[in-house]
Amino acid sequence: MTLVRTRSAALAGCLLAVLLVAARPAWSEARDAPLPAAFAKAAAAYDVPRDLLVALAYAETHLDGHGGEPSASNGYGVMHLVSNPANHSLEKAAELTELAEGRLKTDDEANVLGGAAVLRSHADRLGLDATARKDPGRWYGAVAAYGNASSAALGRLYADAVYEGLGLGIDARGVRVEPQEVTADRGEYAKARDLTAADAAGADYPGAAWTPANSGNYRAAGRESSHNIDRVVIHVTQGSYAGTISWFQNPSARVSAHYVVKSSNGAVTQMVRDKDIAWHAGNSSYNNRSIGIEHEGFVNDASWFTDAMYRASAALTRHLCDKYGIPKNRTGIVGHNEVPGATHTDPGRNWNWTTFMKYVTGSSTPAPAFSTTIDNATSGRFTASANWGTSTFAGRRHGADYRFAAPVAASDPAWYTATIPSAGTYRVEVWYPADPGYNSAAPYMVATPSGNRTLYVDQRSGGGAWRTIGTFALRAGTYKVVGVSRWTSGTGHVVADAIRITR
Repeated sequence: MTLVRTRSAALAGCLLAVLLVAARPAWSEARDAPLPAAFAKAAAAYDVPRDLLVALAYAETHLDGHGGEPSASNGYGVMHLVSNPANHSLEKAAELTELAEGRLKTDDEANVLGGAAVLRSHADRLGLDATARKDPGRWYGAVAAYGNASSAALGRLYADAVYEGLGLGIDARGVRVEPQEVTADRGEYAKARDLTAADAAGADYPGAAWTPANSGNYRAAGRESSHNIDRVVIHVTQGSYAGTISWFQNPSARVSAHYVVKSSNGAVTQMVRDKDIAWHAGNSSYNNRSIGIEHEGFVNDASWFTDAMYRASAALTRHLCDKYGIPKNRTGIVGHNEVPGATHTDPGRNWNWTTFMKYVTGSSTPAPAFSTTIDNATSGRFTASANWGTSTFAGRRHGADYRFAAPVAASDPAWYTATIPSAGTYRVEVWYPADPGYNSAAPYMVATPSGNRTLYVDQRSGGGAWRTIGTFALRAGTYKVVGVSRWTSGTGHVVADAIRITR
């Protein structure tokens, strides 16, 4: 097998199933344990890497148990333990921990323990021994199984979101995971379709990936011949991006939307053709006349509603309004809660209609207070040694070309120099042309007042677009702000194309 170093890598295909051998841990009766202690306890009890357990929970819920209320797919708690016709992780957790389902739904400590137990059971089924379990990258197959995806492509999408958390780092609700490089075997998942790649041939909206919903979750139609399209309906998924896509592909769901938008970077997946009628509004008249856009997240947690999401959704909405003659106002663009007879509350009070509509109605996405884009060819702003080559091989690059170099265990970074107008917090985005031969854990360094922060990006997928790697405190002045390091033991060339810094 081939090993690669990556923040989003996969375990080899299914191994011989084995019985769960971990003894059920003794259960503490202590209530309301802080989340950091809950993750530490569960990780130790089931021999699961603590940071991986946190990353899985963050990808599912941003570490929010939502007061025991279920998600759209009937998942509960920080670890999103699910009980529906296709996924019985809640029931499995109850069996493994011998805790009541009611407690697993509402008690954070119990829920985290249950999630760890279920994840460990998948690892045992895949044959991970004690040595393998110490390596977070070897859990990729178990993570994909935890998501209960209906296909290898969806399993890859789900697991990549979890490993993205390890690569970029997590700091939420008192729980912290430092950015880290993870070694793993991609195995059969390397052959799975990359659902983050735009599919111009399949999607109606340029830049969207095309992943069709189950045919039983929408109605084929001939809009605009059969019905005029005169509304856009804004939704919030009450679940994760990957989980929502998987749910719309599940014939048990009986729901769908035309588009799904990701929180972290604004990626868009189309699941129902514009001409067809998605079942999203809970009102047949509105279903017939509207296009539904789902946004990853939960209505009561504002952390999901990022600027990247608002901008991407606004660009999509503006495109739909221009295409179908929909007014760019709050008559033509409505929330699910505003549909007559609606029982849903999304997008909720945390959705910023003012910002969103400002982005929709502009002739282009409004310029932020400060933004600078630096390409590898920007005069005086990019420096790299002679070890970095120049290439035009891969498509979807930024500008005419990009730079590349083989990974080495030495300091030889390519640097982007920027002029930061004032000290403050800035968003840093990167652009690279993805290719299977590029590095699985390219180290990006950001120069902050407290020292360089390194974050790892899988350059094999997700390229050809701006990708947010985080927000950082930056000092004022002209200096080397972002670097791309060659110091990684991952395989594949490290690519330096372009970066964007925004306040």
